[in-house]
Amino acid sequence: MAESSNGSKRMSAIELARAARQAIEELGELPVESITGLEWDGDNDKWQVSVDVRELERIPNTTDVMATYVVDFDEHGALLGYRRQRRYLRGQAEGE
Repeated sequence: MAESSNGSKRMSAIELARAARQAIEELGELPVESITGLEWDGDNDKWQVSVDVRELERIPNTTDVMATYVVDFDEHGALLGYRRQRRYLRGQAEGE
């Protein structure tokens, strides 16, 4: 953990990504495929980590049902919540 200018501890980007993965795997009981985004939402004073998961495995795997979840953390890395942002088929290109 890094220290902020006011002396409080804050999580690094790697620590936030690991915490998001753990939250989805433990709370959502979903297999994480990848971390696809990490950004600071200054309007709401929170970190948002985008996590892609496999919600439903199918054969062939190009028809797996995938989802992107957004995990929210406060500025110190405390979990605020998570939500599903979108669902899609693994073989589906963005924008289809």
